[in-house]
Amino acid sequence: MSIKYDVIIIGAGGAGLTAALHAKESGVDVLVLSKEYPTRSQTCMAQGGINAALGNMSEDSVEAHVVNTLKSAHGQADEEAIRFMCNEAPSAVAWLDSIGVCFSRTKDGKIAQRTLGGASAPRACYAQDYTGLKILHTLYDKVLEAGIDILNEQYLLELLKAEDSSVCGVRMLDIRSGEVKSYESGAVILASGGYSRLYAKNSTNSTASTGDGIAIAARAGAKLIDMEFVQFHPTALKNSSILIGESARGEGGYLLNSKGERFTNELAPRDEVSRAIDTEIKNGEEIFLDIRHLGEQFIDDSLPQERKLAKLYENIDPVHDLIPIKPVAHYTMGGIAVDHKSETSLSGLFACGECANHRVHGGNRLGGNALLEIVVFGKEAGLNAALYAKESGVKTALKRGETVIDTIAFYKNELDFYAKRDYIGDLFYKNVGIVRTKKELEEAQTEIQNIKQNIKKFGVSDSSKIYNTNLIEFMEFLNILDVAETVVSSALAREVSCGAHYIVGAEDAS
Repeated sequence: MSIKYDVIIIGAGGAGLTAALHAKESGVDVLVLSKEYPTRSQTCMAQGGINAALGNMSEDSVEAHVVNTLKSAHGQADEEAIRFMCNEAPSAVAWLDSIGVCFSRTKDGKIAQRTLGGASAPRACYAQDYTGLKILHTLYDKVLEAGIDILNEQYLLELLKAEDSSVCGVRMLDIRSGEVKSYESGAVILASGGYSRLYAKNSTNSTASTGDGIAIAARAGAKLIDMEFVQFHPTALKNSSILIGESARGEGGYLLNSKGERFTNELAPRDEVSRAIDTEIKNGEEIFLDIRHLGEQFIDDSLPQERKLAKLYENIDPVHDLIPIKPVAHYTMGGIAVDHKSETSLSGLFACGECANHRVHGGNRLGGNALLEIVVFGKEAGLNAALYAKESGVKTALKRGETVIDTIAFYKNELDFYAKRDYIGDLFYKNVGIVRTKKELEEAQTEIQNIKQNIKKFGVSDSSKIYNTNLIEFMEFLNILDVAETVVSSALAREVSCGAHYIVGAEDAS
């Protein structure tokens, strides 16, 4: 027996929770299903701020925000979508402020703003260096207050379709019990996050960012675009890949090499800064972030998280010491293609957040636009999915047979997929990373194809039903393989350099 809701949302990060609130306000029944708990979503890692031209700064404007975003995107974005997002930005920040997000303030009580990479003015509204976390917690409070149903520890297995081929529900694994359950709906919203964990330990993202929603949407027939565009954040801690946010450079931090030299514009777009650091490292230099000159009081007031992370993971105090850093995979611009209503190529399926591609980031996302995207397009996905559900009603899903769980039960488990997962992460960091060559891309493609051909030699050793994390991690591995294959094939298809996709010796498309 299926459980029925008007709108089902997969993912409880900032995009999913925003969509849930707006769908609920439209008068429909909403269910949020999440692999993890909402407060562990990737949104909490966004530190620097959320972009909006609020009019507080005479040198800033919505048009300047549009121009900066278009420039960063290297000609691969949709100007109409960008204009919509930038025009909606002040209202989005005002909405967040109205529901209780505790933004940092200026002396006259206005929302404080800082300059992030690629911006022509201080535009990023921030809450110390915990901006994403405070937005996420506030959204979660509001979802609970609204009485929206949330089921945590639910793993997406597949999308369900009706007789007319529209998406009308989902099939989930209850991680706690091991039971497979079906949920039918009028519309489904995917807000399942990105795929940076494809790069394993070479990523700022949590272990949950395995591209599940993207892989499963593609299997159902949804169109994916721009999968080769993977943004590397310039400043992750060297030994742990923990993010040191752009807020540190936005507040005046320097990038130094082993000689103590500044070698790049710290507030250039992220693709440029990452390549500059990569060049220095390949020339034998170690790279450091220096915020010592900002002073202890300022660091504790404006960058408290950065100090804590550096102490905890590098055993250094940035008030007195240089912070050793390296660039790692951080954000994925590619994803499920959506239209201006946030609807995918599959009727009844909507998407928002990092799993979706609204074509507002293009080849390189502008710092501060990720949090903006999840609020602006989370709202659009929620409103449009609710409208669709009201018009279509809850449809009956076609009966389904075996799940992926049934299929992999017959795999031999002769090879260790954990070791292979880490191998893929290192391979992609080297071959499908900041700087790429056609030869290295082809090597990565061959490796992925070989692994997929031998997939039945991998498998699950734990046969228990309750909290079988071994099973979950293997299904994530299967999704990583599918996403990896798409990323590298898309990279090979784009023979010119463009933003985060930088090919040695190739012409610059932008």
